[in-house]
Amino acid sequence: MIRAMDVFRTPDERFDDLPGWDFPPQYVDVDGLRIHHVDVAPDGPPTGGPIVLFHGEPTWSYLYRRMIRPLAAAGHRVIAHDHAGFGRSDKPTDRDWYSFDRHSAIADAVLDHLEVTDATVVVQDWGGPIGLRWATEHRDRVANLVIMNTGLFSGRVSRGFLAWRDFAAKNPDLPVGRIIQGATVTDVPAEVIAAYDAPFPTVESKAGAAQFPLLVPVEESDPGAEVLRGVADVLSRWEVPTLLAFSDSDPVFPHPKSGQVFTDLIPTAGEQVTVAGAAHFLQEDKGEEIAAHIVGFLHEGGV
Repeated sequence: MIRAMDVFRTPDERFDDLPGWDFPPQYVDVDGLRIHHVDVAPDGPPTGGPIVLFHGEPTWSYLYRRMIRPLAAAGHRVIAHDHAGFGRSDKPTDRDWYSFDRHSAIADAVLDHLEVTDATVVVQDWGGPIGLRWATEHRDRVANLVIMNTGLFSGRVSRGFLAWRDFAAKNPDLPVGRIIQGATVTDVPAEVIAAYDAPFPTVESKAGAAQFPLLVPVEESDPGAEVLRGVADVLSRWEVPTLLAFSDSDPVFPHPKSGQVFTDLIPTAGEQVTVAGAAHFLQEDKGEEIAAHIVGFLHEGGV
């Protein structure tokens, strides 16, 4: 732990020998915080630009482990960072520190440091607002967009989300592993659940995870709603190839309605891909299948 009064740093040993995760940690300093990312080189000659993976709540880049290798094997550099408060990134313990703008600024800093251009941006859950904001504010650096199980969070939310938000508000000591298991179709092994719990050994380490649901605008006047309406406006004139993949069993982003919102909004979005037999964390349920959809999209329909 460093600066114990205000920032928690999860001990490195908690990340030893996680199943399916042998990517070396890399870090960027952003405003005094150590922000973790993985940056995996393509297998062989590159076949396209980098793929940038944005995680959501209450996960970390580990969520994408079943997708990273297939994407790299298809010839792509693959990048995933942990938002402040998640994974191996530093975790401010004051919940009021967290905001949509701060998470977005950190994403900007990390991707600037990594000199990301010609990117395929992949988003899910809270990674949607953060990643879509980054994409629409850096259109000259984006080649393709992949949107999964998320929304624009501009003041309209589902009943399923309101139930989740109420649960998070009442439980600051979030049972992260149990949340992951409850939002998947597959029976996630205990050692994988432990990997999702690894970043969060104490209540104070969960400040960011506890606050994320409360940052979602549920009224049109809430902070962030206006920014996301601007994101929607840009997407309504979007010319970048876009793939939509939504799972069939997610109460937070119900199928097919949640994906259809993007289909109707984005001119370059075709019919959404339905990921059958998957819940909210579709990367955990069907990671390899989703990676195959992305590779097919990039090598056939994307750029």
